[in-house]
Amino acid sequence: MDNEKIFGMDFAKVYRLLLNKAEKKNRTKQEVDTVTCWLTGYEQEQLDEMMGRSLTYAEFFQNAPALQEKRELVKGVVCGVRVEAVEDPLMRSIRCLDKLVDELAKGKSMDKILKRK
Repeated sequence: MDNEKIFGMDFAKVYRLLLNKAEKKNRTKQEVDTVTCWLTGYEQEQLDEMMGRSLTYAEFFQNAPALQEKRELVKGVVCGVRVEAVEDPLMRSIRCLDKLVDELAKGKSMDKILKRK
């Protein structure tokens, strides 16, 4: 899938897919929201508000109040893509969120996910 197609996807739709991925492995919406807010700097209220708006996935990240500096420490493979090898900064942020949710789904503790070294 090319970048422009991913950038143009509806944020609420993508969020529901990420949430489903986590919930299938007995993780919670609160945990998905925690990693999403950690990565982007959004407050919970802002994240909740975006679910009712028409917002692309690119706009969600482009308007993020404070992208987490430690996102550069998110490494590994998700959907066959090595996160640290993604050159486009926007796509890398998108892949980081996918990787964080993937780590949740694989049972990694929230503490380990958020305290990157």
